[in-house]
Amino acid sequence: MLLAEISLAGQEHLDPAYVAAYDRKAGFDPTEELVLLRELGLGEQSTLVDLGAGTGTLALAAAAHCRKVVAVDVSAEMVAATKKKAIGLGVANVECVHAGFLSYQRRGVPVDFVYSRNALHHLPEFWKAVALERVSLMLRPGGILRLRDIVFAFEPSEAERFIGHWLDSATESRKDGWTRAGLAAHLRDEHSTFSWLLEPMLERAGFEIKQASYESRRVFAEYVCVKIGS
Repeated sequence: MLLAEISLAGQEHLDPAYVAAYDRKAGFDPTEELVLLRELGLGEQSTLVDLGAGTGTLALAAAAHCRKVVAVDVSAEMVAATKKKAIGLGVANVECVHAGFLSYQRRGVPVDFVYSRNALHHLPEFWKAVALERVSLMLRPGGILRLRDIVFAFEPSEAERFIGHWLDSATESRKDGWTRAGLAAHLRDEHSTFSWLLEPMLERAGFEIKQASYESRRVFAEYVCVKIGS
C-alpha cells in the first residue's frame, strides 16, 4: 500500500485560512523560473506537470507559454485555490489534480517538463526514491525535471552551524514568512535531506544532473535534471 501522502502534507496546508494567505507568506515570484524553463525549451507545444503546485503561482504563469500545464497538489484546498485563480484569469489550459507524488496517475504520452518546488521534502527517504522514479517514468527521454527544495548541502558535523544560521534568519511574524518555531517544526516533523543523499537518488531514477546550485545558507538547492534515454 502506498504512503498516505495527505498525512504528511502539514495540517496548515489543509486549512482554508492558511491557504488564503499562502501567496503573501510564500512571496514567490515565478518570473526567473519561467525564464529558465523557456531557455530549457518550454514552448507552445510543451506539457508541464507541476508536482506540489500549491496555489498555482508557477502553473498559471507557465500556462501562457506552453500547450498544457497539470497542477498537482495533495491539498484539496490548494487545488481549489488554483482552480479559482484559473477561472478568474481566464486560463483554460491548466488541469488541476488532487493528488501527490505517489498517487498522481499520468495518462497518455510522456510529458516534456516536471516542476517541483518545496514539496518533495514532505516524503521520507524511501518514498522520495519511489517518487523520483515515478517522475522519471512520466517524462519523455530528454525531458526536464526542475527541482527546488529544502536540501542540506553540508556535512553532518556542520549541521549546528548551518541550521543555526537558518533559524536565525526566521521572521518575527507568521504573516511575513516562516518563524523560528515554524522552521524548528520543519526540522522535527518533515523530511528534508542532505544533497549527497538526494543527488544519487536522482541519478538512480534515470536523471543526469545538468545543474545543481546551493544558496549561501546551504539549506536550499536547485536542480536541472535531464531524463536519460533515447
